[in-house]
Amino acid sequence: MAILNGTDIKVYDSSAVLVAFAQSASITINMDTRDISNKESGGFAESLEGQRNWEISLDGAYAWTDAAGADLTNGADDLVKKYLLDAGTNTREAFTIKWGNTGSTTGDTVYEGSAFLTSFSATGGTEDTATYSMTFAGTAGITVTTA
Repeated sequence: MAILNGTDIKVYDSSAVLVAFAQSASITINMDTRDISNKESGGFAESLEGQRNWEISLDGAYAWTDAAGADLTNGADDLVKKYLLDAGTNTREAFTIKWGNTGSTTGDTVYEGSAFLTSFSATGGTEDTATYSMTFAGTAGITVTTA
């Protein structure tokens, strides 16, 4: 049995650029159910399938420059500015996001879909690493590919 190394799970934007010094990432896929209970259900709830939804969350080190001192173009602040705050161009739009290992190792699974950046928070304690958290809410379907 092969156990996946969590370091291999990464979040990428539509240009296949790794997102912003992420240190942890998660994906959640849900399916709602719809109640079809009736007087013949014998006192038990009965359900059928409903809508599905998904979201990707990540946490990471909050930085404006890379190790060489060059400005980041995929930093947390860049995504927030582009997809939440830039009122001048109204870029509050969905964009493609990928979650998984894109290293093309046989058997690797990648989830991909269109999502909105819906949540951002940053924290910085005295003499501690500044960190951020982001949540992306999927819109429409998600595709799953296996290398």
